[in-house]
Amino acid sequence: MEYDVTRKAVAEFVGTFALVLAVIGSLVVSGQGGLVGTALAQGFVLAVMISSLGHVSGAHLNPAVTLGFLVTRRIQPALALVYVIAQFAGAVAAALLLRVLYPDEAGLENAATTITDQADFSSFEGLILEAVFTFLLVWVVFATAVDPRGSFGAIAGFGIGLVLTASVLTIGPITGSSLNPARTFAPALVESQWADAWVYYVGPLAGGALAAIAYTALFLPRRSAAAA
Repeated sequence: MEYDVTRKAVAEFVGTFALVLAVIGSLVVSGQGGLVGTALAQGFVLAVMISSLGHVSGAHLNPAVTLGFLVTRRIQPALALVYVIAQFAGAVAAALLLRVLYPDEAGLENAATTITDQADFSSFEGLILEAVFTFLLVWVVFATAVDPRGSFGAIAGFGIGLVLTASVLTIGPITGSSLNPARTFAPALVESQWADAWVYYVGPLAGGALAAIAYTALFLPRRSAAAA
């Protein structure tokens, strides 16, 4: 049992590390690929890591996804805590590595999520955007990876990755399109930038939990929850 938990924790650490490395890395060098390049980089790496690690831990790679599994009783609380710790640790490790690789010229300030002022968006409006797109992300996770009638076996993480890509293209210039508290925490910790931080924890966690509960209630009413 302990070995199995360790395998799951390592999978969550490595998967989140790779995701945040690509997410922040694409933002640090975004001048080379622009918004489209950033969106594709983030969507592709999420799809690949879910496809490669889904059979080990479910490849949550996001505390909002883990919370969705927790509130629908698809993961035990103790294991959920292990997942979240591994996710935050992987994210911070990725941010620290990039801080070493880009010590001066780029840094991580472009990756520390804040609400942009270019369109006069408020923190509350940013909260709604992060919640809505995290809702869609977790909805697709449940539709493909949880629902036994879903297409997870056929498309793996492709659909989930496309949701992240669409989110970056849609709200990236406004909120940074985090949808992931671990992704938000890592550059904020390294760069000590905590402006609007609450938006990126409350929004994704609320959206993820609501999506999990709604999908389960609407489409999986007779399916008994199984602990991960």
